Amino acid sequence: MPKNSKAVKRELDEDVTESHKDLLSNEDACDDSFKKTSLIVNNHEGDGKECDVEEGGSDGEEEERPAWNSKLQYILAQVGFSVGLGNVWRFPYLCQKNGGGAYLVPYLILLILIGIPLFFLELAVGQRIRRGSIGVWNYISPRLGGIGFASCVVCFFVALYYNVIISWSLFYFSQSFQQPLPWHECPLVKNKTNTYVVPECEKSSATTYYWYREALNISDSISEGGGLNWKMTLCLLAAWSMVCLAMIKGIQSSGKVMYFSSLFPYVVLICFLVRALLLEGSMDGIRHMFTPKLEIMLEPKVWREAATQVFFALGLGFGGVIAFSSYNKRDNNCHFDAVLVSFINFFTSVLATLVVFAVLGFKANIMISKCVSLNSKKIVSLLGNGIEESLIPHHINLTLPAQVSNEDYLEMYNVIKMVKEDDFPKLGLVACSIEAELNKAVQGTGLAFIAFTEAMTHFPASPFWSVMFFLMLVNLGLGSMFGTIEGILTPLIDTFKVRKEFLTVGCCVLAFSIGLLFVQRSGNYFVAMFDDYSATLPLLIVVVLENVAVAWVYGIDKFFEDLKDMLGFTPYRFYYYMWKYITPILLLVLLGSSFVQLAMTPPSYSAWIQEEAKEQSMIFPPWGIVVCISLVVMAIMPVPVVFGLRYFNIIDENTSGLSTVSYKKGRIIKESARPGEDDDASLIQGKSPSEAPSPMPGNSIYRKQSNGGGPDADTAPNGRYGIGYLMADMPDIPESDL
Repeated sequence: MPKNSKAVKRELDEDVTESHKDLLSNEDACDDSFKKTSLIVNNHEGDGKECDVEEGGSDGEEEERPAWNSKLQYILAQVGFSVGLGNVWRFPYLCQKNGGGAYLVPYLILLILIGIPLFFLELAVGQRIRRGSIGVWNYISPRLGGIGFASCVVCFFVALYYNVIISWSLFYFSQSFQQPLPWHECPLVKNKTNTYVVPECEKSSATTYYWYREALNISDSISEGGGLNWKMTLCLLAAWSMVCLAMIKGIQSSGKVMYFSSLFPYVVLICFLVRALLLEGSMDGIRHMFTPKLEIMLEPKVWREAATQVFFALGLGFGGVIAFSSYNKRDNNCHFDAVLVSFINFFTSVLATLVVFAVLGFKANIMISKCVSLNSKKIVSLLGNGIEESLIPHHINLTLPAQVSNEDYLEMYNVIKMVKEDDFPKLGLVACSIEAELNKAVQGTGLAFIAFTEAMTHFPASPFWSVMFFLMLVNLGLGSMFGTIEGILTPLIDTFKVRKEFLTVGCCVLAFSIGLLFVQRSGNYFVAMFDDYSATLPLLIVVVLENVAVAWVYGIDKFFEDLKDMLGFTPYRFYYYMWKYITPILLLVLLGSSFVQLAMTPPSYSAWIQEEAKEQSMIFPPWGIVVCISLVVMAIMPVPVVFGLRYFNIIDENTSGLSTVSYKKGRIIKESARPGEDDDASLIQGKSPSEAPSPMPGNSIYRKQSNGGGPDADTAPNGRYGIGYLMADMPDIPESDL
């Protein structure tokens, strides 16, 4: 036996277990369940001494992969990433728009058919391969390595504008420490002769004016840049500083922040719900929300929007889910995690919807009271001059118009409308209906910074509730930002072996510099552009390819074997059919319908016209349409580029050195395989992509290498490290091919 084999044999006699179950259980024997796994990499030449250095090194160094301090910290990170601003301002809008309580039925069905299977798939591949999105898909098929790069590009695009929304929340948070709140009423303008209300505010409302003029100082179109908004620029700098400081040490720093950023929003939502239920009119909002409109459920548009919401609510395709799960131990029950996080996300959306509609019901009640008082005064002024007194029911006292109830006003309104059928439009009376007020669907910034802020001005102790609300928005945003940034940093660090601190600071500085585009006066229009075009289609394509890569390229049967080894039990057969047939078909239908919708809808945005004090839909200028198309193309371009480079062998699929990697009691040991030596105890021999062993070992996890370690030996599919297990004299066992 060659000298190299003897050295390895001595290691084996002492440390290597005899069965794959013992090996997996021993993998973390030296440490607690969620401690670091270290990777010792020896030099290809010389005496092969170990070089202990910090993480982020290259060949010839020891690489330590961080790990979660506890399972709770990991679950909070996944919940913080998946539960974001969309749960608060997108889900309630879709629920109201698409049939109220009936919308929950298609949402739950699609959560089970699309959401949970794909979430489970991403958790499983990240946990087994222990790499970011680039490394994971490189392992499964080097030609599909572009999937990981596409995820990184989309994460970067989303991070650019998502942190701008956090900066808006920081601005409102900083302005909430005032009594009364600055958006409580319209500002007055004084001149030499009189005092009057600002016309733009008088034509709209106090909260609308504050949002568009005081906060954004918005221009009339996307073509009018208008220079930087310095207040928002400082808030954006603060937002990126917070993200950078939380992420600079990786999950060791961001994981601790998760305890607050993930749990605090639930405290605020529950407090808001209790407070809102004590306010007049809140039950009207909740009743309106849960009144099912069953006929709307049959419309295809409802199912398409429910599928899209499921898709984005769980953060599929971003790479954040894979990155977080890659820091887990290998025998963690990721199936339980997938179901748990998915349903936490769903119930959070329902909780947020209850809060939103309870508050909007209170706001609608106030607006209806004002409407009734105003129109009752109008009726009093029209008595004897268009309206006969005999039309007024005797039990209604119009001497005090402000005390007329909603029911009494509706009775008067209906009588007058029936009698004065021809002349009624000239009277200018309005039907003050709470249903009509609640049907005014608002979402996104319109809900958070206009409708909700207006409702809070009527709360007792309104500054306190405003501080709580915007602090909650900041925390929801930061939780999602941590996952998004992790989806960028982890793959790049795994692939290029750079120091996390340098990469984190560089990424945040670059993103802040580009983000200045979003804090100029026309920045809100660019946020809308990126939100509509930078993520939807690219992410759908990415997830379709992820599903196909695992189910058809790698092989669904081999993947089930890997899951059985990893979890200790065989997953339900339900997932077999979902991953292989149902989910890919549903994703392709969703992708096709999204593409058709984008193609049929001209690229447009809502512009705020200062003179008219209202929003107006405008078509993007030609250069804006080019930017929209470029965002989609740039996000998905890595997939065909990497495939082409691999297919035509412009980049060799076997570019790593003579290294192999094995586990020894939780530590990966790299041994140098010297050319010409016959080492029957060395690790997995390098093979071509079609012959490369599975990076996610199944039942055939222990392999014997009988060939010599030639120049092409021990080459991993990702051109970096091959993951295998070092075994003593074992019989030949068939390998799980890729």
